[in-house]
Amino acid sequence: MTLQEVVPRLFGTNGVRGIVNTPAMDCRFATRLGMAIGTFMKGPVLIGTDARTSSEMLKAACAAGAMATGCEILDCGVLPTPALQYSVKITDSISGGIVITASHNPPEFNGIKCVDGDGTEMARDNEERIERIFHSGDFRTATWEQIGRSSVNDRAIPTYLDSVVSLIDAEAVRLAHLRVALDCSNGAGAAVTPKILERLGVEYVTLNADLNGAFPGHNSEPTPDNARDLVELVKKGGFDLGIIHDGDADRTIFVGDTGSYMHGDRSLAIAAHYACLENDGGLVVTTVGSSKCVEDAVKMAGGRMMFTRVGSPVVARAMIEHGAIFGGEENGGLIFPELQHCRDGAMAAARLIEIVAKHGKMSELQAMIPAYSQYKTKTSCPDELKDAVIKELSESAKDEKVDMTDGMKVLFDDGWVLIRPSGTEPIVRIFSEASSPDRAKEIAERFRQHVAQIVDA
Repeated sequence: MTLQEVVPRLFGTNGVRGIVNTPAMDCRFATRLGMAIGTFMKGPVLIGTDARTSSEMLKAACAAGAMATGCEILDCGVLPTPALQYSVKITDSISGGIVITASHNPPEFNGIKCVDGDGTEMARDNEERIERIFHSGDFRTATWEQIGRSSVNDRAIPTYLDSVVSLIDAEAVRLAHLRVALDCSNGAGAAVTPKILERLGVEYVTLNADLNGAFPGHNSEPTPDNARDLVELVKKGGFDLGIIHDGDADRTIFVGDTGSYMHGDRSLAIAAHYACLENDGGLVVTTVGSSKCVEDAVKMAGGRMMFTRVGSPVVARAMIEHGAIFGGEENGGLIFPELQHCRDGAMAAARLIEIVAKHGKMSELQAMIPAYSQYKTKTSCPDELKDAVIKELSESAKDEKVDMTDGMKVLFDDGWVLIRPSGTEPIVRIFSEASSPDRAKEIAERFRQHVAQIVDA
């Protein structure tokens, strides 16, 4: 039997998530998970939240569970996930961190995410250890004199701000006299990014910069639809750049000076290009789902590429292992190892502002990097058939160039297609990229139909 069969999985790709006050995410669940986390971590734990209306409730329950096992809790309040991760990284004798966040999910959701002692997103094998403790109920129980206590840590945000700003050429940014429009999505980014812009001498206007877990401005996923107000503001206001965070500000999407919404591949490519130029080459790590424009941009600057399975923890650990100078995902999650090995929205905002200040308008930077068309679709597939689907597809594509890093990626002269079973839903996702929209759709739909035929057979 595999561990997956023995122990039901709790943690997804970014923590445990569920609808608030259902059994999947209520106080009883949070307390029990807090006890499992505390039993695993043993020592002092930093905890923080995003701005959701349920975050304080779940934080209290989760912290109580951890304190029951003897863990000291240092409460960092509302802050971006990467700010808490940085605090874990630099604080001596910290066992790890807990973030109460559902990132980009709708307001009725919340989640509990764990951070390893080095500040990285928790490794899957450690999550599995917590899951075993949770399901077995084998919790460490502290005696009355060993029960943990909670105290306030008010240094997490100031220290994070200082560190981000110290890595940016503030003088070059000030001399550029940039104007930036910032949409914080009513999320945790509002606690840090405006302060960073002020310290860099950037003139800025904010949208949705109040902490409000109901997300009255728009949902917290920085999609083109949710960025419409920002796009219009940049167009009409003559701004050099638009910035929009997700709910916990570990991801950032940008709007160029002409008002064009930039998909995450584009900012990843631009940041990777200049990281390679500044380091005389170097290794850049991203997932198999990223656009070829990233590879193009890196090679233009003399760098090398490495591709991993989907997931920011996978990218971060590959960067650590191989000494990469930069990395990230195509969803706006950029990783700057000079600060820390995790996705960091505020650092991404600061770095892209610096690049514009030093190298010209965002529209000009985008123009130098090749653009491709993408198409995304999916089809139903029972969990028990997913392995068989990939096996049959790979056998039928044996004469093609195939990458099996994550699911199956087939590379053509004019594009690629990635067929990847979902880890959380009974579906298979099909992503494609090509030189034209029609070709991208044709590739993806051909493989979608093939998957459906296999499932129905």
